[in-house]
Amino acid sequence: MPVSGASVANIIEEMAPLELAEPWDNSGWQLGDPGAPVRRILLCLDVNEAVCREALERDVQLIVAHHPLFFKELKQIRTDRPGGALVAGLIRAGISVYAAHTNLDRCRGGVNDVLARRLRLRDVQVLSPGKEQYLKLVVFVPLDHVESVRSAIGAAGAGWIGNYSDCTFGVEGTGTFRPLEGTNPYIGQQGRLEQVREVRLETIVPQRLVERVVRAMLEAHPYEEVAYDLYPLANQVSPSSGLGRIGTLEESLPLKDFVAYVKGVLDLSAVRWGGEQERPVKRVALCGGSGGDLWSRARSLKADVFVTGDVGYHTARDMLAAGLAFVDAGHFGTERVILPVLQEYILQACRNRGLEVECLLSSTEEDSYIYS
Repeated sequence: MPVSGASVANIIEEMAPLELAEPWDNSGWQLGDPGAPVRRILLCLDVNEAVCREALERDVQLIVAHHPLFFKELKQIRTDRPGGALVAGLIRAGISVYAAHTNLDRCRGGVNDVLARRLRLRDVQVLSPGKEQYLKLVVFVPLDHVESVRSAIGAAGAGWIGNYSDCTFGVEGTGTFRPLEGTNPYIGQQGRLEQVREVRLETIVPQRLVERVVRAMLEAHPYEEVAYDLYPLANQVSPSSGLGRIGTLEESLPLKDFVAYVKGVLDLSAVRWGGEQERPVKRVALCGGSGGDLWSRARSLKADVFVTGDVGYHTARDMLAAGLAFVDAGHFGTERVILPVLQEYILQACRNRGLEVECLLSSTEEDSYIYS
């Protein structure tokens, strides 16, 4: 089945909803026609001249980048300047651009979760949880359908609390109803008051997933008319999404050995780091990209070291003064880990939908810095 750019964008947004992006960000569709057919996708961190040439050479119709092509409102596109020439070249070639930026940083399974997995951290939690509106879903289910309904709403995204999925609560009771004329009841007869053993099944649902969860619930529920309630909740902190992660190593390492470990895991020739070489490292905070602003949060959660990129001079001084070691593994080095994971996610989602598309990783993209 042919794939449109909009279909690819929807697949990405199921993993990394645009609602999770920072207010200053510009994630989402950047350039081109979302309705145009896509046979081949190219994944990269940045849309630059080398990536655009590669897209042309590999007959790509859609570039999916981590960093937006446009951060601010455009006032002009001048083709005599590099940025304008790049945009004009993409338009002429019919190549569209989509960006998943801070929403991909913050989501479950995104940049920071992948980075934590690469470092083999245990008991991982969100370093700086985001805010999201939640609702309590309550539905009354006959005993023989409880597991199917529970499974359906969990698969649709309900019941996530931190790193725990499928969180529900159920209590058994008696439901009553009288099917009237024109009904086709799953249980009971028209005109007769029925008493049925049911489970009051409860869970939480993010506001953005309510429609999908309710649809899945109704499809799995056997009743002709389903009794359910949605209650707004006061708690808005999302323990499963947000910036950065914090967790523990299986075994404590001296800082100098941990630095070597990070270099090996991320395949880096060099990193910048600070702290006492022999100090033990067990609790690790991280933030892919430029996460220096989160260092005080890492320190307050008792991290021994903070792994991120783009650490400034004064930020480094502040961390060391506060007793927090750091490893600056670079913006590029801490974010590129997401690309093969995103590639597999897109390919698997397309296979599940019967969509035929190729998804390629950029082979020309390199770090802007040369270490020698």
